[in-house]
Amino acid sequence: MEAQTLDRDFDLTEIINGVEVMGPSPFRKHQNISKNLYDTINPIVVKNKLGVVYYSPLDVILQEKEQELQPDLLFIRKENKAIAQDWIRGVPDMVIEIVSKGSHTKDTVTKKEVYERYKVPEFWLVFPEIETIEVFTIEGDKYKLFSTSESDGMIKSKVIEGLEVDVNNIFGDFFLGM
Repeated sequence: MEAQTLDRDFDLTEIINGVEVMGPSPFRKHQNISKNLYDTINPIVVKNKLGVVYYSPLDVILQEKEQELQPDLLFIRKENKAIAQDWIRGVPDMVIEIVSKGSHTKDTVTKKEVYERYKVPEFWLVFPEIETIEVFTIEGDKYKLFSTSESDGMIKSKVIEGLEVDVNNIFGDFFLGM
């Protein structure tokens, strides 16, 4: 019985449009970027008591057996905390997808369309190969580009007040204290 729980907890399978999609284990560079994003976003969220930041793997169940995704990072406002249950059951306030070579279409088209359909307020696409971050916000029924930065500069969040991110701090490969 315990093994089933462990298997489920570490399962990298998503259900997108009713189809199970198994993703590969992320590369170190992907994890480094995810860590840098978390280390940048979480202190602001905690300091200002805005909500909580989670990182993958954690299922976001938008619709049972139909849309069960695992964004790389997600943010839930404290006012929306009821969706944080065994998994996330409902629409998070922000999701971040780090685009890998094998996930480009899945992240930039398929998952973006799902997040847009469920009106996730803010959606980030992070492109490690070109060191670019795009931040989309929902306006009506469609995503509009809110902030972007290529190679250097700052991006801003509309959902997390006061969050400005220097992209150089996200794509750097830091080994502090080594």
